[in-house]
Amino acid sequence: MRFVIVGYGRVGSRTARIMTEEGHDVVVVDNDPDRIDRAESDGFETVQGDGADEATLVDAGIEDAAAIGTFTPDLNANFAACMVGDHHGCRTVLRIDEDYRQDIYEKYAADVDEIIYPERLGAAGAKTAMLGGDFNVVADIASNLQLTVLEIDDDSPAVGKRMSELELPGGARIYAHGRARESLTIPLPGTELAAGDEIAVITETDRAEEVRETLLPARA
Repeated sequence: MRFVIVGYGRVGSRTARIMTEEGHDVVVVDNDPDRIDRAESDGFETVQGDGADEATLVDAGIEDAAAIGTFTPDLNANFAACMVGDHHGCRTVLRIDEDYRQDIYEKYAADVDEIIYPERLGAAGAKTAMLGGDFNVVADIASNLQLTVLEIDDDSPAVGKRMSELELPGGARIYAHGRARESLTIPLPGTELAAGDEIAVITETDRAEEVRETLLPARA
């Protein structure tokens, strides 16, 4: 599969490397010449230019790509690139930086397929490490696993079910849960899911869509 990654910073470069290791074709888009040089030295196909510009993304092969991941620090640029990707039938993944707020999430969540906020997860890992725990980023454990945070909608088939009643495909596991506008915590088997809840799931990458279909309402 072919993927376009916009932004070759810490998140973008790591994502590109993992996807290439799994045998996928990756094209990196960045407007910084130094980052383009670094991506090329790392062996990636590159396009230098504005990732929010449709012509740049067409040059990167967006018309044939399965998905676009937008990982620059500029939220507006990331969203614009996602909208171009959506226009060309791509799955869209939007990065939100450390200024994450619930209202920002709600503003963009309906228009993209997935939102990530790596700084939030990184802070959780740092806290765990400082308290003496052993926290490993999922990608460091196995490249075939992915971590995602999903919000339970009103018409989700998971609403009203206890954690212990959920049957997730492929050995997927819920490792954290939070009520609307509350922090994520360790899930308890008897906790009943409600609309607005957030859950963090670890799953095999090739079963991620099945997990989404189990927990989220069917798409129109």
